Amino acid sequence: MSEVDWSDLQLFFHVAAEGGLAGAASMTGISAPTIGRRMLALERAMGRTLFVRSQQGYRLAPDGVVLFEHVQTIRRTTADITRWHGDAFALPIVSVAGDIWLTGFVADNTGALRGAEDSFRLCCKRLPPGDDLTYRHGMIFLLHAAPKTGNVAVRKSVDVAYAVYRAAGRAFEGDLPWVSIGTEVAVSEPEKWVFRHHENQIHTWTNAPDILARLIAGGAGRGVLPTFVGDTIPGLVREGEPIEALTHPLWLAVNDDDRHRPEMRLALNRLAALFKSHEDRFAGRLPPERIAPLRAAGRS
Repeated sequence: MSEVDWSDLQLFFHVAAEGGLAGAASMTGISAPTIGRRMLALERAMGRTLFVRSQQGYRLAPDGVVLFEHVQTIRRTTADITRWHGDAFALPIVSVAGDIWLTGFVADNTGALRGAEDSFRLCCKRLPPGDDLTYRHGMIFLLHAAPKTGNVAVRKSVDVAYAVYRAAGRAFEGDLPWVSIGTEVAVSEPEKWVFRHHENQIHTWTNAPDILARLIAGGAGRGVLPTFVGDTIPGLVREGEPIEALTHPLWLAVNDDDRHRPEMRLALNRLAALFKSHEDRFAGRLPPERIAPLRAAGRS
């Protein structure tokens, strides 16, 4: 058997993890046809069938399952070596990962998480949907639901509420269209709510969630935002109380191997305190005078 190239094994990992060539291509920037050719070459080099190919994608064959476990072990070892090497030359990194709204809130409040004298660096990240938390180290995850699998420690935080918002200048219009996040990028239940309930009334949508609030404030129509975002944007008014079905707890999760690291414990405690200090804002608790007195026709 010829020697196997590590770069081919890394490609194999992405194809296996993503279930096909398209997902692996998006993760690596290498074209799907090129990845497909390299997987065939890898199978020939190893003398084993690694995938069961079908129109639904690439499913691991029995030998592929064994190889996938070996590659995961190598990746964990490589990550541990990289982390050990980096610790000798730089401050440790604490990453905070969540959806665009939660990471935006963290970005606005970094002063509460890291001071000038703290011996760690801070990174804010978007958390890809369906990301495997098991082998992620040095990261605090902000999740809509508690993880059911993975070697993670979980802490329940505040409740996160969502409500319908519109531009203040259109507060009394009855027949106002809807603005939504595009179905191709909508992942969470709040992001899907408008399409599920008002699809035929959507006149404007975006595949960039951070643009949604600006479209609403610009008068494009009404849309759903987290209350901790919408209630703080000048020019927006809320249509009544939060949508009860969308309210969910916020969960803070870290790899169980990380939770005793001093910088992770410090950042996690500060993050929990930060969310707790804004508990009413996240739950959408506003005095009645700050909620738009819409006509009944405007609540359809």
